[in-house]
Amino acid sequence: MNTAELLVKCLENEGVQYIFGLPGEENLHVLEALKHSSIQFITTRHEQGAAFMADVYGRLTGKAGVCLSTLGPGATNLMTGVADANLDGAPLVAITGQVGTDRMHIESHQYLDLVAMFSPVTKWSKQIVRPSITPELVRKAFKRSQSEKPGAVHIDLPENIAAMPVEGKPLQIGKAEKTFAAFASIRAAAGAISQAVNPIILVGNGAIRAQASDAVTQFATQLNIPTANTFMGKGVIPYTHPLAMWAVGLQQRDFVNCGFDNTDLVIAIGYDLIEFSPKKWNPDGKIPIIHIGAISAEIDSSYIPEVEVVGDISDSLFEILKVADRQGKAKPYSLSLREDIRADYEQHANDAEFPIKPQKLIYDLRQVMGPDDIVISDVGAHKMWIARNYHCHSPNTCIISNGFAAMGIAIPGALAAKLVHPNRKVVAVTGDGGFMMNCQELETALRVGTPFVTLVFNDGGYGLIEWKQENHFGKGRSSFVHFNNPDFVKFAESMGLKGYRVESATDLVPILKEALAQDVPTVIDCPVDYRENAKFSQKSGELNCTV
Repeated sequence: MNTAELLVKCLENEGVQYIFGLPGEENLHVLEALKHSSIQFITTRHEQGAAFMADVYGRLTGKAGVCLSTLGPGATNLMTGVADANLDGAPLVAITGQVGTDRMHIESHQYLDLVAMFSPVTKWSKQIVRPSITPELVRKAFKRSQSEKPGAVHIDLPENIAAMPVEGKPLQIGKAEKTFAAFASIRAAAGAISQAVNPIILVGNGAIRAQASDAVTQFATQLNIPTANTFMGKGVIPYTHPLAMWAVGLQQRDFVNCGFDNTDLVIAIGYDLIEFSPKKWNPDGKIPIIHIGAISAEIDSSYIPEVEVVGDISDSLFEILKVADRQGKAKPYSLSLREDIRADYEQHANDAEFPIKPQKLIYDLRQVMGPDDIVISDVGAHKMWIARNYHCHSPNTCIISNGFAAMGIAIPGALAAKLVHPNRKVVAVTGDGGFMMNCQELETALRVGTPFVTLVFNDGGYGLIEWKQENHFGKGRSSFVHFNNPDFVKFAESMGLKGYRVESATDLVPILKEALAQDVPTVIDCPVDYRENAKFSQKSGELNCTV
């Protein structure tokens, strides 16, 4: 047995099902070992796509997704997806090939110090310098990656080490015990919650990672506290729940911001500051905060909790419920906003204008998708509208990157989602800019057999940047954001996929239904009317909160 074969045995021991990546000279021994493994190697068309697949796989399963590249340009291509996983809190293990240790002391073809390069974008980055340390290094990599807060780790394997003979076996995987919050913090939190007049819950992705959705819903319901979620906390409480305030996190004001303006207590549950900066909702640092999470709060001048309840989130919420008492409290102010929020959402339900308004696009998408179906959002103007208008029944049914927020994640992410949940409908929603960054992975999807729909919001430009330019400099003052597109229908057909073009507002729903029924990946080209961006900004600027 050589080191590469031992590495693969260790990966099997960790329960790895898939490795996403590209072959290269310096990972030949790993690829040879994988030929005799239970692990399925999925050959992608770009290393960035491989990393995004591992990223979304990790976020959906809680188990580290694994991606593989060769050294040099293969490794640098991998970095964007690795960084995305790290900032989004998705467990990921990146493995890179490397030159032999006998070449590292001199200038060498394609050689970069990959351990140093990956260190700033991972939780941990190490090189296998001896064959015998492989089991310890792999076990540590997965443990570090999957422990709270999850993220990316990197293993570098020099080609001469990979070929060396070795004796060894994978390490046993121990079971991590839950940690529980101190009773003093439970009692202090319960006291503050009982006394608050207008509390509001802010729930983030940490509650999804902790599988605390039911506990959060029961907590909010029993204490009658309105609940807003971050972009990455969608579905923690069902959007149909009478206390659900839907998403918060836009850089512009929205109805739900009035709830934070008038609150006397924010109960942050599984909230990560990277999802939505506290400076946006607590700029002066004056709002009292209760932090409930698996790990202690990050330091920020606008996020200084009065109480930190650190431990298993579900247990903490149930323990607080035993002590807190909000009987006789008036209806919190934030609930008065819900009627306006829902009316705004329904406003474009029957809009027939073309090109289609983003609100109408997303409303129709929600009507077609089932409660457990999955939408993967790319990054761009459409992401803002999905975050605001696409609502979820349950966690992990709308995947938005809002830590690193990297364009190009939707198509490779949808492939990973379809691997994890083959019986669910999956739609990648992307702008035309994001589509062209990783559209080559549609060939991978066809080859692997993961049929999903790619819905392209087509506006011929980088719409989000244009939106920001015009907000900053004035209407018509955008620059360097426009481009031309290929014929997306012909593009899809050239790959052996099915392509559709939306030509009226009434086309979208039947096209979506037909596309979702196909057994190959499909692409829908849908012109979008982004004049709505400026209208929303104007409306946002005119929003007044009345108590």
